[in-house]
Order: sequence, then C-alpha cells, then structure tokens
Amino acid sequence: MAVKIKFAPPKLDKAHLRRNILLIGGAVIVGCFAIFACIFGFYYHKYRHIVDDRLAKPLFENTAKVYAAPQELRPGQKFTADAIAQQLRNAGYSISGHGITAPIGSFSEGADSITIHPGPQSYHAPDGATITFNRGVINQITGDNGQQLEAYELEPTLITDLSDQNRAKRRLVTYDQIPKVVVQAVTSIEDRRYFQHGGVDYYSMIGWAWHDLRGDRRYAGGASTLTMQLAKEFFLTPERTFHRKFLQVVITFQLEHRFSKQKIFELYANEVPLGQRGSFSINGFGEAAQAYFGEDERQLTLPQAALLAGLIQSPSRLNPYRHPQRAIQRRNTVLDAMVETGDITKQQAEAAKAAPLDLVPGAVDTGEAPYFVDLVREQLASRLGGDDYNTEGLRIYTSLDPDLQRAASDAIGEGIKTVDALVERRHARLVKRGINTPIVYPQVALVALNPHTGQVLALVGGRNYGDSQFDHAVSHRPTGSIFKPFVYAAAFNTSLAGAQLTGADGSSAIFTQNTILNDEPTTFTFAGNQTYTPRNFENEYRGQVTARTALQWSLNNATISLAEMVGYNNVAALAHDAGIVSVRPTPAMAIGAYDATPLEMAGAYTVFANDGVKIDPWMLASVRATNGDVMNDYTPDSKPVLDPRVAYLTTVLMENVINAGTGANVRGLGFTAPAAAKTGTSHDAWFAGFTSNLICVVWVGNDDYSDIKMEGDRAAGPIWAAFMKRAVALPQYSDTKDFVPPSGVVQIQLDKQTSLIADASCPQDYYGAFLDGTQPTETCDHSNGDQRNLFQKLFGLGEKPSPSAPNTRTPAAIAPNQPPLNNAIQAQQQNPAVQPQPEKKKHGFWGRLFGKKDKDNDSQQNPQQPPNPQ
Repeated sequence: MAVKIKFAPPKLDKAHLRRNILLIGGAVIVGCFAIFACIFGFYYHKYRHIVDDRLAKPLFENTAKVYAAPQELRPGQKFTADAIAQQLRNAGYSISGHGITAPIGSFSEGADSITIHPGPQSYHAPDGATITFNRGVINQITGDNGQQLEAYELEPTLITDLSDQNRAKRRLVTYDQIPKVVVQAVTSIEDRRYFQHGGVDYYSMIGWAWHDLRGDRRYAGGASTLTMQLAKEFFLTPERTFHRKFLQVVITFQLEHRFSKQKIFELYANEVPLGQRGSFSINGFGEAAQAYFGEDERQLTLPQAALLAGLIQSPSRLNPYRHPQRAIQRRNTVLDAMVETGDITKQQAEAAKAAPLDLVPGAVDTGEAPYFVDLVREQLASRLGGDDYNTEGLRIYTSLDPDLQRAASDAIGEGIKTVDALVERRHARLVKRGINTPIVYPQVALVALNPHTGQVLALVGGRNYGDSQFDHAVSHRPTGSIFKPFVYAAAFNTSLAGAQLTGADGSSAIFTQNTILNDEPTTFTFAGNQTYTPRNFENEYRGQVTARTALQWSLNNATISLAEMVGYNNVAALAHDAGIVSVRPTPAMAIGAYDATPLEMAGAYTVFANDGVKIDPWMLASVRATNGDVMNDYTPDSKPVLDPRVAYLTTVLMENVINAGTGANVRGLGFTAPAAAKTGTSHDAWFAGFTSNLICVVWVGNDDYSDIKMEGDRAAGPIWAAFMKRAVALPQYSDTKDFVPPSGVVQIQLDKQTSLIADASCPQDYYGAFLDGTQPTETCDHSNGDQRNLFQKLFGLGEKPSPSAPNTRTPAAIAPNQPPLNNAIQAQQQNPAVQPQPEKKKHGFWGRLFGKKDKDNDSQQNPQQPPNPQ
C-alpha cells in the first residue's frame, strides 16, 4: 500500500534573506568595482605612456614672434607720455620700481616726461633716454649721458606670432600673466568647483551619464571640467562617446596628479579654441585678447573677460563679429554666473552689461599684416632653411610700420567700395543691353616704401586675406603707363653726354622737357621687319607735343616715338638696372606691355625718389634668439642707376602729371602734399607715386586677367589718395618737403604756350627744370612763334605760323661703338630717316579753347599688330 508523506516548507528567516541579498549585492559591487579597477588600471597605465610621451615634448610650439620696425621719436612730433608708455607696455616693458623688472626693459613716468631703460633682451643697445613734453609735443630727448639726441627709437612692438603647421595662432601666457578676472569668469561659467575637485566633478558626471543613456543630446558633454577639456584637446578626438569620456577621465587623473591647478589652468588658457580669424584659428586668451580687442591679455577688463569666457561654449555660433547679439547675451550670462559665485557684485555686473563690445576691426588684414608676414615667412625659410626655425621662439624684426599698415588696410577698405560700385554700375548697364555675364569684383594690392632705405613700410596683397591668401603684391602684371617715366629718364640720360635727338619738328638738339614729339597714328618697325601700331585712348591724337605734355597726358605714340629716338635697347637696359627685368627692347615696352609686380615697381621708383640710387625693397631686418642674442642681421642692396640730375628732371615731369595731368584727380580728393606720380591703365589699373619720404604703388585688377575697364586715376588713384592722406597725417610722415634740384639743374619760369622764358607779356606761366646749359634763352615776347593777341588766338583769327613738317620715322640703327652714358645707357641711336606723317585728328574750337583730357590706355594697339617681345 502506498504511503503519501507530506513535507511542510521550511520557514524563511527574512533577516537572513536580506543578509544574503546584501552579501550577494556587495559581492557583485565589489566584483564590478574590481573589474572596473582592473580596466581603469589597465587604461591608466596604458595611457600613462602616451601622456608621458606627449609631455616629454613641449606642449606648445614655441613659434617665432614677428616684430614691427622701431618707431622713431623726434622733437616736434605730436606725442604724449601716456601714448609712449602704452607702446612700451605693449612691447613688454615693466614700470620701474613695481616688482620684477622685465628683461626687455622698464620705464618711469614723470609729470611731463618719460624715462626709458632698455633691458638685456632689448632690440636696442642698453642706452636709455628721457623724453620731455610740452603741450602734447616732444620738446627734447636726452640720452643717459646728458647729450641731446635728434631722435630715439622705441622698442619694436609685436605684430604676431607665426602660425604653427595647423595654422593655429597663440600668444603663450603664464598663470601670473592671466588677470584674476579671466580666471573668475572662466571658472564661474565652465567649472565652478575647479579649485576644489580632483579633476572630475562626480555630480555632473552622473547627470551627464543619465542624459547620455537616455539619448538626450542637449546635455551631451556638459560635465567636462577644465582639466577634462584640456585632456580632450591634447590627447583625444572630438567624438562624443562613452569610451572617449572614460579615457578622458583616465587622462584627467594623470594631469591632476602631475600638475598644480595653476599650471593646468595655464595650459588650458593657452590651448582653448576661441574662434577663427581669416584662415587662422585663435587659440588661447593671449591671442584672443589681441584678435578681438587689440589688447595685451594683462589689460583685459571685466566685460572683455566675460565675453572671451562665453566664447568657449561655441566660438563659431557666438562669433561677436557675425552674431553680436548672441555674444552679448552669452557675455551677460557669464556676468550673472560671476555674481552667483560671489566673484563680482550685482552693480559691477550691470555696469559691465552696459559696456559695448568695443571690438577691433575683424579683418585679420588690419592689424597683423598677413600678406607681409607670409612673405617674411618665405624669406626666413629661404635664408634659415626649412621650417625648424619656427619651433625655437626666434624674434623676427621686420620693416613694417603698424600705423602705416593700418592706414593701408583702411584706405583699401574705403577705396575698394568705390571700385565695386563702378563695377556694379557697368554690369547693370550690360544687363540692360541683354548681356548677362557674371559680375567680377577686382582684386587690389598696395605697397609702401621708404624711398631712401628701401624699407617696406606697409603691404596689402588682396582685398580680404580670409577669402584668398594669394598675394597680388608679388604677382606679375603688365605695368601699363607707370613704366613710361623710364623712357623719359633714358632720354634725359642722352643729355648728359651731349647727344642730340631729332625731334618731330625736324630739329636736332639735346633732349629737354620742351623737345617736340610726334603724337600721331604711327606704325613702328623694329627687329627687322616686325611692325607695331599702337593707339591712344579713344583714338585721339595731339599731333606735335612737348615731352612734358606727352607724359602729362600719357600719350602712347609720342612716348614710343621718344623710345625709338633714344633706342629701345637703352630704355630696356635702364629698366633692367631699376629691377624691371621682364622688359624687351620693343615699341610695346615703352607703354608698359611687359610685366612686373607692385613690389618690384615700388623698388624701381626708388631711382627717381632717391636721387638716382636704386635700393632693393626689404622686409627682414634681424633674426634674434629668445634671449635677444643676434643670429643674423640683414642689409639691403643698393646701386646708382641714374645721375641725380636725371632723377630730378624726370620727377619734375611726374609732378606735372599729378598736378595737372592724368593723376590730378587725387588733388581733387584732398591730397595736397608735394608729390610726383604716374597713372597706368592696361587691362589693370595702376597708380604709382611718391613724396619726399614715401613711395606708394597701388594696383587694381581681375584675377582672370579680364579688362577692368577703368583708368588708373579712377580705380587705383582714389585708394592711393586715401592712403597718402592718412600717411601724411601721421607724425613720422608729416614732414613732406618739396623736391630739391641737385647741382647742375636750373629752374626757370616758362610761358605755357611757347615754353619760352616768361615775362610780363606772358602771364600764364609755370616752372620748368633743365640741365644747366639746355634751358631756353629767348623770352616769349621775342620768340618766332605765334605773335597773335589773345582774341585772335581764341577765335582762330590772324595769321598763324606754320609748324615744321612732322616726321614719321622707322627705327634708327643703334650706333655700335657709342660710349656708355651711365649704368643703363649702352648705345645711342643715329639720326632716323624722315618719312611722311599721317594727317592728325584736329580738335574743334572748344577743344582748342579748353583742351581735352587724354587718358592713358597703355596696352591698346591695333589688334592686327600685337607686340612682338624679343
């Protein structure tokens, strides 16, 4: 019989059950912790080697620093002690008696004076000076030895640090150089417990993990402390994953173990991305302070510090140039956070919120001369070899004048708007006519030199460096009529040897500004049987004109006829000596058909502005080690090219161009200083001119080489005038003087109509310059010219003397054994043959009465007769 046995279930002890659960749970937690510790330990040791390798090298490339030229102070200049003190602070000088003296130097201010003490790392010798002022003007400069000085140079100021290989720019700062307000602003908005936690804010980490697991991307990455951000920037990719966050924590602990909080903040302050300027990234507060405010980081104010701290969140979205309202809103959020942390009061925050952004101009072109710096960088690589120099913290001293560079950038910004408006109006007219072609906005370049030293004072290579880094200042373009002065200089060269040229009136005489040239449609034959048929602007010709008039109105045929008389080879030789090496001895050469760069043309014009001496443009002055020791000093090359008399006589002709010729538009724009200039028009527009202390060349043209369809005085002239007006307003360029004739040149008063010596019967006169012995000797009322009275001349009445028969010439043969006249003149032409002259185009009554302005359209010629360079 089966027996059923029933067992009762055991009674559970709840306390025992809880204990078992806790034991199991604890074991699981310990196990998980052990596993986590093992994993963490594995990665900690793995990444320790990676961190060690990274920290064994410099964390930041010690890139070279590029400095401007030292500013020269002279008695009589408008300056204040405060302005000079600011420049010295920007250069790194400390105030005497206030803590540690900076190795670069120190200074002290008095009531009406400032005393400068250069240090061992100064660019200058350790000789100091005391500068005294009287009503905002430098009264005197006294050296340390009590001697009165005529001038004193200030410490060169920093233009920029060269970018690293990633085009990142930063100005390294130490923690002691960071203003306290910057530290407070950053920690208030980014990491309030920075100085309390050990690198990781666990409360924030837990919140981030929860939101990340839920897929709520609004909170992604919100728990990163400053140390964690630094770990990400130095060692990790920007991807947002749990694995990357784990590694970020691992590296954070290592950084916290190795460095103090102050050192970590210093590293962070030099690395944090704070925006983009042009094609360069802005890294660190030192670079950002300069980029946004033009200030040294030590001079940042509360609202400025709050703005920079706010940019950390999203530099692009909060860009104060593109999105000022967003930037202000974020700045104000930072200020509120600083109130919450007790770093500032509510009243301080409200005052800071009321402050404007007060940004410096946003284009990198304005303050940092990027095209200039790129050329300096190329020269350094060429002279020092490779790019290794950019990791040694070298000091690069250059020729740049920051004041003039700002003037150049401002002038281009102002003038290019006018050019763009002209382009848009012309395009609109084409569209109305049914021609709908893409609108092309031209590019621009400006170069300014000291004519006596060759120092490149300012250089802009394009309209916007951020859009294009192509440097048009060193781009080869046809020079147009700014080449023509070299033709006239070559002609004056013949005068020095007493050689005679046969003018268009048939007379043979030494060349002067009164030599008659033929401005008629002419076909020039050269190099055997090759021909060239140029034409003037709008096909208008003036017949027989003086050389002075020919350059004044940039007459193509007259200039080529002069080049033919002088000898194409002689003109080309002079151009080569002046640095225009592309030219060939052809008729087209005379009107600028061959190319050169704006920088080369500025250098070539030194032969006129520097008494005939050509001096090569230079940018690099000195390379020095971090401690100031000289590694290399550079000196420019120079050579005499023209006799000073020839340089002056050519300059006088160019004065007439700017005062009463194709360049006179700049006078109407308000530039009044003594100057000489030449306009140029080919497919491009040029304006080249100089004062007694400054050369400036402006080029405007299209990158695709299409015709800009604007004359030099309309496109380039306004930019030149805007720049020169700003330049002469600066103390260092305000003392422009009249051009002084050298010994052997005489100036006489001439009648405008006869070009003979003016007297009481010829009230309309001007001053002409001549090589002594070649000047006119007859007066206007005793000449054999037109003796009709004003009424007869005005209405064409009375008998007018017949001019000599005009000549059309084939090129003269070059005399094979002619002795050289100077560096550039190697041969002299023989007298040309005489041939019939085509009938010239006449001006009507109003044309005779008022004259008609000729423009210089330099490279135009009969399309069937292109130039044939040799």
